[in-house]
This record gives sequence, C-alpha cells and structure tokens, in this order.
Amino acid sequence: MAIATVNPATGETLKTFDPLNAGEIEDHLVRAEQAFQEHRTTGFAYRSERLLAAADLLEADLDSISRTMTTEMGKPLAQARAEAKKCVKTMRWYAHHAEELLADEHPDPADVTDSGAARAVVRYRPLGTVLAVMPWNFPLWQVVRFAAPALMAGNTGLLKHASNVPQTALYIEELFRRAGFAEGCFQTLLIGARAVEDILRDPRIAAATLTGSEPAGRSVASIAGDEVKKTVLELGGSDPYVVLPSADLDKAASVAVTARVQNNGQSCIAAKRFIVHTDVYDDFAARFTERMSALTVGDPMDEHTDVGPLASEQGRSDLEELVDDAVHRGATALCGGRRPPGHPAGWFYEPTVLSGIDPDMRIHHEEAFGPVASLYRVADLDEAVTVANDSPFGLSSNAWTRDPDEQARLARDLQAGGVFFNGMTASHPGLPFGGAKRSGYGRELSGHGIKEFCNMTTLWYGPED
Repeated sequence: MAIATVNPATGETLKTFDPLNAGEIEDHLVRAEQAFQEHRTTGFAYRSERLLAAADLLEADLDSISRTMTTEMGKPLAQARAEAKKCVKTMRWYAHHAEELLADEHPDPADVTDSGAARAVVRYRPLGTVLAVMPWNFPLWQVVRFAAPALMAGNTGLLKHASNVPQTALYIEELFRRAGFAEGCFQTLLIGARAVEDILRDPRIAAATLTGSEPAGRSVASIAGDEVKKTVLELGGSDPYVVLPSADLDKAASVAVTARVQNNGQSCIAAKRFIVHTDVYDDFAARFTERMSALTVGDPMDEHTDVGPLASEQGRSDLEELVDDAVHRGATALCGGRRPPGHPAGWFYEPTVLSGIDPDMRIHHEEAFGPVASLYRVADLDEAVTVANDSPFGLSSNAWTRDPDEQARLARDLQAGGVFFNGMTASHPGLPFGGAKRSGYGRELSGHGIKEFCNMTTLWYGPED
C-alpha cells in the first residue's frame, strides 16, 4: 500500500509520501536510543509536565486534527472530535496517575527475611524503545493509549502507523515535540510493512505493541518471539451482544445501533453478533432494524451524517464478500446489504442487518469490519453462551439482562477480555483493555497497561543495609 492520504468519501488521492530509506531509518533508531538514555533518568514530574502540555496542545488543535482524521479514514467528524477529546483525557490521566501506578512496592519484611534480606523493594523500570505498529481506524486514540503510558514510564517510542493515515501519524510526532519531549522520544516512521521485521530485530528495539489484524499480529509476535522480545497484541474482534428477556429492549436496541456502526462499523470492539433470546427476538429485531434503516449515510464532514465511507475500497470489497456469502447460503438482509444509491464515488456501504446466520457462513467466524450486524435467535441462556463463545475471537462482549444470576453466569462463562452489562463496550484509561483467544494478549490502559513495558525489578538488601 502506498503511503498516501486518499479521501475515502471521494476516492481522491490528496497527498503522497516517500517511505524512509535505510539510512533515514537508522537515523531514527540512533535518536531513539540516545533519547532513551536521557529520558529514562527523568522524573515523573518532568514527564508529567510535558504530557500535560501535549494534552493542552491537542485540545487547542481539536478541530484541525479531527478534520485530518476524517479526511484520511472517513469517520464522521463528530466522532473524530470525540476521539481527540478522549486522547486529551487519557494523557491527563496518565500524567496525574503514573507515579502512583509505578510506585515502588515494599514486601512485608516477614515475607523476605527468611531469604537473608533485611528488606526488599520491587521497582518498575522502563524497557527502552518500543516499536508501535498501529491501525488506521482510530488513528489518534490507538497511538495515544500506548504513547502516554509508555512515555510516562520512561520509554521512548517509534510509530509505524497505517499507510493511509500519514498526516495523522506525523502530527502525533510533532505534538510530542512541541510539548517539550526531547528529540527522539517519540518518532513516526513512514515505512511500509516490509520494513517492520528488520526494525523489530534491531537490538535497540526492546519490545513491540501492535493493534491490527490477526495476520499482522501473528507476524509481529513470531518475529519478536524469535528475538525474545516482549509484545502486546490487540487484534480482531467479533463481539457478542447478548439480549435476554429482562433487558430494557428499547434501550438495548438503541445502544445496539451505536455499538455496531460506531466508526462506520470499523472497530474491533464494535458489537457484531447480536444474540437474542427467542422470547424477545422479534421485538428486538424490529426495533434494531428500524433504527439501522434510519441512519444517514453520507459525507463524513457533514455534522448530520451517521455513517461515512469505509476507509478503503478493499475494505468494502471484503465486507461485500461476507454479506454476499451469507445471503447465498440462506441469510436474509432485513435492511441494507448493498452500496447505497447516490454515491458513485467513495467507499460507502449501507447499514445492514442479517438474520438466519449459521456456522456454514463465513461471517459466523470472520470479523465483519463495517456496518453489518448478524442476528441470532437462541432458546435460552445456555445457548446464548454457546453461540457467544463460538468464535475464534474474544476481545469484549455486551450482555443485556437485569437478572443478577444471569449476570453472574455471563461474567463467569463469556470468553472475552471484558463483559459490559446493560451498556456498550468502551475503553477507559482507568480500566484494563485487551482480549482473549485470537484477539491477542497483554493489556493496554490502567495500571496494567503502563506496567506492560516495564522491567519489574527486585531489589534485595542484605542485613548490613
């Protein structure tokens, strides 16, 4: 894929960029290593001051960076603004909480004296330069939720962003530089995917984090494993959205629409499989389909648009193949299922609800990355859990029930990194985020996320100390 800004609402190529050559990549690695040797010795107050400055600058740039994101990957402008505001919030959260999250731990002396120690301390120290391979769907948020804790922990970062959001990627590097972080603390690498392996194998790279597809995650994990380097992976998702008879159906149907079409349906944590108890299936399906049909598809710069274009022509083609396969094998499109009329240019696709899904259909096992929802009718809670877990993915899940016993069962048995009751899956700086099964491993955000790229060091002091 060329490194270029291509407006997905029009298909027009607006700006192209040359990839870095080998010498330029080496220069970035040198700067990152030099910056780490300095940055790791700075204190939390120093890092916090700069991260807070970055948050203030981003807040001031809110309108311009939101328009850049919308231009590059097509999300509705209001959602781009919300993404930028979330980044501001997360920067400030880590600026205020990192020192507490990474505070020295002091084991009870009674637990260590039998080792001959007078005392012991557990300290969190930065690993070094972390390579971040990031996706286009949340081009600011995915980066900031790694960069904010990594920088506060004393690491430095190299960003290999998706090739279709180069202007957003360059903005992030410039943002941290303007905020006062030393040259080389955070750098963007405009490179293609083939350049990642050599960089990841370089001894100056201490670890890697990737958010993206399962094949990309397998590749990075394999290379890092061969080099014995730490990785955190957040991969695909096909999240279940379970609706049981005690649910508030009107609210469940309303939230279901947002949960499915947020970011034009291109979100790993979007609800994709709607698993509904037979007693309320017809009612929920009618409410959900009515709301999906009423969404406005159009120019993402228009404040009244609900759903913009998919980010790439290939992405739309992949989604069409999943829908066509399902319909060919017996599924019914209750709404949508086609390119909307009146959009000869751009990569638009109608909000779609499919019923009658069965395991022979590709969409049952593959992630639908676009505004397409799959409806399942189940007889009881046992079947709901079985269908929910019948997926190679396990990123998050949603469950609508006001029954405490049902909530306890779902909390115990759903195979996912999160279970959100009577609400929509969302990430928050204070809560760990990540998945199970082929959705990846490790955690981002919260104290768990900031510790992922730290060396947990035991300090042992003998009796004479």
